[in-house]
Amino acid sequence: MMSTKAEICVSGRMIGYHYDPVVIVEIGINHKGSLSVAKSMVDTAIAAGAEIIKHQTHVVSDEMSELARETIPGNATKSIYDIMDECSLSERQEKELMDYTVSQGAIFISTPFSRAAADRLERFDVPAYKIGSGECNNYPLIEHIAQFDKPVILSTGMNDLTSVSKAVDIFRKYNTPFALLHTTNLYPTPPELVRLAAMSDLEKNFPDAVIGLSDHTTDNLACFGAVALGASILERHYTDTMERDGPDIVCSMDPAALEELIRGSKILKLERGGSKNVLLEEEQVTRDFAFSTVVAIKNIESGDILTKDNIWVKRPGVGDIQAECFEQLLGKKAKRKIHNDEHLGWDDFE
Repeated sequence: MMSTKAEICVSGRMIGYHYDPVVIVEIGINHKGSLSVAKSMVDTAIAAGAEIIKHQTHVVSDEMSELARETIPGNATKSIYDIMDECSLSERQEKELMDYTVSQGAIFISTPFSRAAADRLERFDVPAYKIGSGECNNYPLIEHIAQFDKPVILSTGMNDLTSVSKAVDIFRKYNTPFALLHTTNLYPTPPELVRLAAMSDLEKNFPDAVIGLSDHTTDNLACFGAVALGASILERHYTDTMERDGPDIVCSMDPAALEELIRGSKILKLERGGSKNVLLEEEQVTRDFAFSTVVAIKNIESGDILTKDNIWVKRPGVGDIQAECFEQLLGKKAKRKIHNDEHLGWDDFE
């Protein structure tokens, strides 16, 4: 019987520990404001097996103050205001991108970075919302989104458990199905700062959450490790070609890496779990030849005492007495003649 684990459903796709991990393909702002490039990314991602494609919804005037024009991210040379202004799609363009994505057979979700952006996505009737790490402690926005009665996937980078718990309280208040993604917000993230064990902290403290990883490293290793530890959601930035420029390209996956991640995560899902206290029936065929059982190593006459000089353990493991019981036989008296190399039975001694 499967243990109870949290689950969410996004447009019919069940997400949770007992299902294949879902890879969220984050095209984000890698299209740099070009709808045609965004569609190309959708095409190549779906061809590689993508189920959920995620965008970023930026209504810059509602998202940032004028001070943002003077704020330059650590991985860029322009202000965050100018970057988002150049990379954002209009409402018409984003609706076209969503419709195109759905028409090609994938699920479209997005991250709203402001109330206006969230309202736009609600007009689109998206099936779920992704909230980024920067908004994890933006409780007014989280409460606004929670009232839409849609599943929410929340990245938790740059926030500790106390901060995350305040967001979770909002989800619980509105009975919002939710997932929590561990994240490190460095682009790219060095291996020593990934901290996969933080997923266990999230699972322990929020058992009603689906758990996953939003990854900003430069390969699939962290995501594979996350699946082995129980992750149900994997999110990575995506580009149709690594030859493009942009602040998120360095930590993006291309179609080949996406295909590898989808295929590998399904295999790792099959490999995780289990118990060392349970013997596999499927291994019996191997136990039969690999295990050892007690055997005579010389002719033993009736009445002889069993010692290490006349019995030992040998393969195959099809005899009656397993090697683990060898010590119990020492000092016993043979009840019959036992021939050299004959496997002993429990009725052969007294």
